[in-house]
Amino acid sequence: MIRKLFTEPADDGRIQLFRYFFVGGAAFSVDFGLLWLLTEWGVHYLLSAACSFVAGLTVNYALSVRWVFRNRTLHSRIAEFVSFAAIGLAGLGLNEAIVWAATDWAGLYYLVSKIISTAVVFFWNFTARKYLLFYEKK
Repeated sequence: MIRKLFTEPADDGRIQLFRYFFVGGAAFSVDFGLLWLLTEWGVHYLLSAACSFVAGLTVNYALSVRWVFRNRTLHSRIAEFVSFAAIGLAGLGLNEAIVWAATDWAGLYYLVSKIISTAVVFFWNFTARKYLLFYEKK
């Protein structure tokens, strides 16, 4: 079972979610690290959050299409990436709203706000991408 989680094609939604957790972890590392770096270099935290989110989105796409989602609904890679990014942009809007509200309104440290946002956006992105872009046609 453990080997299947990592090596076999992922048609089962539970395996996809398991793998997406690791993909999300890699994307989060890029996103979080770049957010911290840019903000510490003096870039406003909301602009840093947007830039780092886009970098994380790119990592997420590359790993998702390679390892998580086998079935594709779009034949064009360009259309697929644009759709993937559109879902990501909705996630970015959600990310920005949560980071802003948790930081400016609730008074949390911006990195704590980012962790909260990541949990919410993770489930949005996985669900939307699985059912809009990578569902199995029956």
